[in-house]
Amino acid sequence: MKTKGRTTVDLRKAASLAGIFLAVGSATTMPASAAEVLAQPTSAFLDSIGVVSTFEDRGQPYEKTLEMLRYGGFRWLRGGIEGLREKGPLTIESFLRLHREAGVKISWGLGSGISDLDRLLSTGRILAEAGALLAFEGNNEPNNWPVTYKGRQGGGRDSWVPVAELHADLYRAVKSDPLLGEYPVWSVSEPGAQTDNAGLQFLEIPEDAGTLMPSGTRFADYANVHNYLYHPNVPGPADNKSWNAADPTSSSSVDGLFGNFGRTWANRHQGYPETALADLPRVTTETGVAIKGEVDEALQGVNLVNLYLSQFARGYSYTSVYILRDRTDEQGAQTYGFFRPDFSPRLAAHYLHHLTRILDDSGRREVLDRLDYEISPQAEAVHDLLLQDSDGTFQLVIWGEALKGETMIKVNLRDKVKRVELYDAVKGTAPLATFKGTSQIELGVSDHPLVLKLVF
Repeated sequence: MKTKGRTTVDLRKAASLAGIFLAVGSATTMPASAAEVLAQPTSAFLDSIGVVSTFEDRGQPYEKTLEMLRYGGFRWLRGGIEGLREKGPLTIESFLRLHREAGVKISWGLGSGISDLDRLLSTGRILAEAGALLAFEGNNEPNNWPVTYKGRQGGGRDSWVPVAELHADLYRAVKSDPLLGEYPVWSVSEPGAQTDNAGLQFLEIPEDAGTLMPSGTRFADYANVHNYLYHPNVPGPADNKSWNAADPTSSSSVDGLFGNFGRTWANRHQGYPETALADLPRVTTETGVAIKGEVDEALQGVNLVNLYLSQFARGYSYTSVYILRDRTDEQGAQTYGFFRPDFSPRLAAHYLHHLTRILDDSGRREVLDRLDYEISPQAEAVHDLLLQDSDGTFQLVIWGEALKGETMIKVNLRDKVKRVELYDAVKGTAPLATFKGTSQIELGVSDHPLVLKLVF
């Protein structure tokens, strides 16, 4: 048989050649636990994929930055006024060009230790007028980089009230601006480090919260965390590394949503009840994995590609990984990069390139559909995300986070699929196999994503 010029092959044979076991069949009935799942837009997931980068002010040429962003398929970039100069080497034009030439949008923040709201807003307007602005972000980790606002130092070991006042003013200024008011504001990062109870563990301080800032003070539209996968509480490799880092509850051992917006990790100031965290709008502006110790390049690669999926599946609208390319102008921040100092791609860059090309879709379907499917058994280290393209094609992403071995699963569909294509984000961008007329697929899932394109 032929399908659009491609030979349809036996799935078992093709998958076995690729190191994946897969079988197909026809399930006559669905298991009792099967349920309709509402798809999410493929483009919404792809839009969530962001990255932190250095720029011309730190010795990274523009053309190389552009090349790396395009290869990885990144759709947004964490930026801001830190390092920005009228005469360069880093200017606002650098960000405008990256938007025009790579299609990326920019989150625009104050950066580390900066309190210049006028400059943030004036440059943000330039980005907004060009269609390049994604959101505004508050100060970066005031625990590590204190700020001075209206003559008072805040953050670090001092009172955090000046940090809170600065961010409340940022929010009011954005929302009252005729051009900028529609853009979301993200919180400061690391509010869990507050010394005194300034109230930054809330997007809006509720009544009777007992905070130093008054109730009703609005800070942000989205909670912002830096949930790095490897944390002093969980320093080594383990199953479900990215899935657990994205956990919004107190079960997460990393510096995540609960420790910053549930009960602060430094001084245990009460924030949102744990039951409310699941629905709290949230983003990550820094997370990542360094190659060191037990973490080699291959493990970093699967950790990072799984991370974007886990974050989106667990409610993070946007995720930015530190860092695009290893920094070469400082110590202690090496080997986090998707790219090496010589600009050559690591495995993480290849894996992400494969995934973004496999899923590639830029439109939005007005009404999303549901798919009746079930994955059995329900393995602890196997996760799934149902996406739908603008043309109606379903893309079911199934990824494993097991350090060793693989789990055999069955994907049971209520209705027979006209065509299914199997992809592996580690292997490349071409389908491993194509099959028609099946309602059951069996495959082995190990430590990285597989994609099933389903056309009914």
